[in-house]
Amino acid sequence: MSDSTAYKLAVLIDADNAQPSIIEELLAEIAKYGTANVKRIYGDWTGSHLKGWKEVLLKHSIQPIQQFRYTVGKNATDTAMIIDAMDLLYTNKFGGFCIVSSDSDFTKLASRIRESGLVVYGFGEKKTPEAFVSACDKFIYTEVLISKEDDRQSIKQKSANELKQNTKLVNLLRNAVEASSDDSGWAHLAPVGSNIAKQAPDFDPRNYGYKKLGELIAATKLFETEARPVGDGQSKAIYLMDKRKK
Repeated sequence: MSDSTAYKLAVLIDADNAQPSIIEELLAEIAKYGTANVKRIYGDWTGSHLKGWKEVLLKHSIQPIQQFRYTVGKNATDTAMIIDAMDLLYTNKFGGFCIVSSDSDFTKLASRIRESGLVVYGFGEKKTPEAFVSACDKFIYTEVLISKEDDRQSIKQKSANELKQNTKLVNLLRNAVEASSDDSGWAHLAPVGSNIAKQAPDFDPRNYGYKKLGELIAATKLFETEARPVGDGQSKAIYLMDKRKK
């Protein structure tokens, strides 16, 4: 992948399996990973069920792609998205794809794009099948993108006890720290984060109510943390050690 394509992203949205209420937060999240050079959304715009999407497309320069429902029970939208994705892939103009859907039908597409050396970011609700989640390099649950102004929908911050009782999370964190640690047992936070991403594409500290990985790890109270000065001392790097090692 050349530098000229590294941050160019193609954003493909399944209108039937995504909510228009997340669009601003969704595009802000995508901006963290690159520039959305293509933004397309697929659905049957002749019906009234996509009315909510119609109101936000123009504002955010998202191109609607019309796909009629030819047969009851068959999802023509998925097929149109997959065909377009492959056409865009073969242009060699992009460094990655953002697939916005909670539908498992895009599992093979995500795998195929990754086979070509491009990054795949998935976005979907927590009901998204594990197969699709695992097929992406990174998967963000759209629940974490919902505005925190609505307390009814925001994700409640987990307590230390709740985090410790989450065996999957504890093992994930401990394994990542262990794999990233030096001979003294200390691990720099950055490689710990990279290791976690490789193990679990859907990992996100926001799923537990924390904005940053460091905040989540500190909240578990399972690790010693140490801030070490970097370079001229104006900034600091966070190091971690499993308390069981002490």
